[in-house]
Amino acid sequence: MKTASVRCTHHLFALAMLVMACLPVAAMAQQTQPGADNGKPFATVWRVRGEVFATNLRGVERPLKEGGNVLVGEKIRSTSTGEAVLRTADGGMVAIRPAASFVPVQFAAEGKATDRQVLRLISGSLRLISGWIARLNPRDHRVQTPSATIGIRGTDHEPYVLAPELAKGNYQAGTYDKVNRGGTSLDTDGGSVDIDPGRVGFARDPATVTRRTRALMTLLLPTLLDRIPDFYIGGAFDAELDRYSEKLAEKNPRASEPPPEAAPLPAGTDAAEAVASAPAAPLDCTPEAVADYWLKRLDGAMMRRDVRTILSLFAPEVVTRATVRKRDNSTQTEEFSRDEMVQSTLRSITSLKNYHQRRLSVEARAGSTPAGGVCPNVEVSSLVIEQGLLGGKPYRFESTETYQLEQRAGEWLAIRAETVQR
Repeated sequence: MKTASVRCTHHLFALAMLVMACLPVAAMAQQTQPGADNGKPFATVWRVRGEVFATNLRGVERPLKEGGNVLVGEKIRSTSTGEAVLRTADGGMVAIRPAASFVPVQFAAEGKATDRQVLRLISGSLRLISGWIARLNPRDHRVQTPSATIGIRGTDHEPYVLAPELAKGNYQAGTYDKVNRGGTSLDTDGGSVDIDPGRVGFARDPATVTRRTRALMTLLLPTLLDRIPDFYIGGAFDAELDRYSEKLAEKNPRASEPPPEAAPLPAGTDAAEAVASAPAAPLDCTPEAVADYWLKRLDGAMMRRDVRTILSLFAPEVVTRATVRKRDNSTQTEEFSRDEMVQSTLRSITSLKNYHQRRLSVEARAGSTPAGGVCPNVEVSSLVIEQGLLGGKPYRFESTETYQLEQRAGEWLAIRAETVQR
């Protein structure tokens, strides 16, 4: 985007589903450099069970005790059986779960536009109930983790950093965030997902680059999970925190707003038309006929949520590539195999609603003829606009899709696929 007042984040999923969500952001308030608040009061200790320690800036460690203070810049860690609840000056709560470690990086609660609360969660989980800073200055009320930044809007939520050595089964290393009340946004460099009450968002640890389980750029971008992971277990003081959260919600009710409607799509070929007018397989090698046949099969399958047909249009050895533009206007490109598309497609297609797609242009040309082939490869390029709801959130994006099609056993399959965000 061209103006500093708009921040755009992007999500890709399945084969060519690049979701762009642009959120308006007001001009940033005065920024405080990390470390500027070090040594200032952050919170008082409200509850403690087991062993929880604070390490000050000189490296001296002390056990937390009820009524004691915690300062900005101190590293707080709990043992495997330790828990504590801290109460911040703005009326917020920070519940420290067992085996957790975090640092309050910035904090000021002076009733000014520069008020802030920034926490760096290193490992484990916290439960955070935001105070009035979140309502006065939500831009500067966030949680930083090794793989994401969590922004909030008046919230009771539970961020969780799952370390690689603890990741197992269906749960990958990275940042999880479970929302109890209000809402959060889980942001990575290039992607964002909004999390509503009762949902959990996930952002993968970028250091575990070999664990590819999602297609295209969704490997690196956040997503919503289908269910709450079983490693989320209530804490010793949750009953008290539940009552506190409920009281805050009664004092500061927030009316839910329906998602905004997407703007009408411009003129072009709508994917809905593909369902009713899917052509027969072309009898010759005319590039335009091949492109029309293959794209309409793909678009029709997307409209029907037909995962089997979508995957059958791609060769087993297909290489897929996605290029997305990040916040700093640089680009990031990743390549993935067909197998890495499968899990993403199965997961993402169920979250897709009110899907509309319009191809503004389609170009096709003949390429080289493979050994033993009858028809040459066909190079297809299409400018596409997609919009709808993903996980209940509206999205709209433009991209250029490119496919290399090859005829095998009488069927046209994509042996290469690429999508580039415009």
